[in-house]
Amino acid sequence: MSASVRRPSPALVLAIGLLVAAVLCAGAVLIAKTAGGVSTGGDRYLSGLDLYTDPNSSAAQEIVAEPERADDFRPLVTTPTGVWLTPEKQPTASVENYVAGIAGAASSTATVPTFVVYGIPDRDCGSESAGGLDAAEYPDWVAAIADGVRGRDSIVILEPDSLALSASCGRQDARIAQVRAAASQFAGTGAEVYLDGGNSDWLGAKTMADLLIRAKVSSVRGFATNVANYNTSGRETKYANEVSRMTGGSHYVIDVSRNGAGSSGVWCNPAGRRLGEKPAINRSGGARDANLWIKPPGESDGTCNGGPAAGQWWDHSALELLGESG
Repeated sequence: MSASVRRPSPALVLAIGLLVAAVLCAGAVLIAKTAGGVSTGGDRYLSGLDLYTDPNSSAAQEIVAEPERADDFRPLVTTPTGVWLTPEKQPTASVENYVAGIAGAASSTATVPTFVVYGIPDRDCGSESAGGLDAAEYPDWVAAIADGVRGRDSIVILEPDSLALSASCGRQDARIAQVRAAASQFAGTGAEVYLDGGNSDWLGAKTMADLLIRAKVSSVRGFATNVANYNTSGRETKYANEVSRMTGGSHYVIDVSRNGAGSSGVWCNPAGRRLGEKPAINRSGGARDANLWIKPPGESDGTCNGGPAAGQWWDHSALELLGESG
């Protein structure tokens, strides 16, 4: 798993804003087609809202660094993606204001942001995205994020891989308790929270469902699958429906950002992958709430297969996902 860790300097924000505004204007029709729709399910999930496009995404920053690539990268700039929160880049002292700023901007445009909370102790079990906070600091960081979204519509993907990796990391009971406690911090905020649901090529539906039940998935909206992975939407939907059934009808979202060519069996910067379908809120009801671009396309999975550090922009990956030569 790779966090989205690159954020702009204040001086760069203005430049990004000016150039991205031009790109967004030119891609207005594209935005209209890619924004999330309104669910017509019984609970009117996120009624009246579209998905929020981050003007400071890695792709947006890259067209400032490489303006000649603006046309190439426009599909990445104008498509809503997840906003990743890590304590390394958004520490406890500043994360509330950071999140509130994005949530406020989204609210003013009738859109809903997708935040990815990624700072649990022993994150990624020391692999490509190693890091996170210690057990004493973590609750305060999550509480600050919860305060940042309070009173505004938001989607929160809570700690990708945390449950699926819990046995491999050791101290599984403690990890599940941390996830359960973190989820409880969002009670009453209005956020739609999704716990880690692994993916269709990992633990199997029964094992994943048992972990979700132990983490009290019943207290939140549901779970997220395929985050930063490549499995096809068909495989993930079948798997997620099984997990949903085993957890009492939990709702779910699927990361479809990079699954257009399916999985090659390699999780870290595999060659030959393509963008998935455009993200959208599900309009037809049922357990599936949305297909999302949770992992921003163009960001590396880690220092593997020629890629830079996890979360760093990589032209080669972006162009390959777009079907162009890198």
